[in-house]
Amino acid sequence: MKKLAIIVSVFVLAVGSYFVASKLAIRHETLHLFDSARNRAIDVDIAVRRDAEMRAMAGIPLPVAILSHGNTVKNTEYSFLANVLAARGYMVASIQHDLPTDVPLMTKAGSLYVGRLQVYERGMENILFAISELKKIQPNADYQHLTLAGHSNGGDISMFFAQQRPELVRRVVTLDNLRVPFVTSGAAKILSFRSKDPVFKTDPGVLPDPELAKQAGIDIVRTEYQHTDMSDRGPDTVKQRIQETLDKFLSEEDASQLGPVDTGKLLTDPRAMGP
Repeated sequence: MKKLAIIVSVFVLAVGSYFVASKLAIRHETLHLFDSARNRAIDVDIAVRRDAEMRAMAGIPLPVAILSHGNTVKNTEYSFLANVLAARGYMVASIQHDLPTDVPLMTKAGSLYVGRLQVYERGMENILFAISELKKIQPNADYQHLTLAGHSNGGDISMFFAQQRPELVRRVVTLDNLRVPFVTSGAAKILSFRSKDPVFKTDPGVLPDPELAKQAGIDIVRTEYQHTDMSDRGPDTVKQRIQETLDKFLSEEDASQLGPVDTGKLLTDPRAMGP
C-alpha cells in the first residue's frame, strides 16, 4: 500500500511538472532591425513567456528586460539569463550591439571611458531604437521601468544608460562590468556579480565603497568565478548560481503576480522550450 502511494505521488508530481512546463513555455524570436538614421543593422533576440504575452493582450503590462552582451560575445550567448527573466514573465530583448565593421574596443588601464565613450553612447542609442521598434510590435509592455542586464562591456552599457536615462530604469544587473562607475543615486536597484580574475580588473572608481553601496541599495556579490565564465560559455555550476541569485533578487523586487520559478532547470536554451 505504501509503495502504491509513492507511485501515485510520483505520478501526480510528474503531471504537475508537465503543466508547469507548459505554463512557462517561452517563445523565442529574432528581430532583424535597421536604424536608417544611423545606417546600422541591429539584431534583437526576443524571449517571452506565451502566457505573459496573453496577459499583456488582456491589459496587464508586460515588464521589459534589456540584455547587453560582452565584447566579442554574441547577444544569443546569455540564454541562462534570458531564461530566468523570461520565466518570471519579462519580455527579454537581447541586443546585438557590435558589428564586424566596428572599430575594436580600446582599453587604457586606470583611465575611465578612454576609447569607449562612443561605444557606450552607441549602445544607449541601440537600446532606445530597439525600444521604439518593440513598441510597434508589443504596445502593452512597460517601457518606462526597464530592467537592464549586461556582462562586461554590456554591463557598462547598462550602467551608462542608467546614468543618462535614470527615469526609464528600475533595475540594473551587471556581470563584472569594469569601466563605468555605478549609479549611486538609489533611483535604480542594482545587483552586480564580481569575478576573481587575474586578468580582468575593475577600474578604480567603478565600485562604490560598502557604506555607500548599502545606502544606495546596491548588492555586490563577490565570487570566485572567472570573468569569461559569466556567459553561456561558462560552467553550468556558475550559471546556475547566478540564476539562483538573480531569481531571488527579482522575487524581492517584483510587484508582478507571476511568482517565483524553479531556476534549477533553466539552463537550457529557451529555443528548446516548446509549448
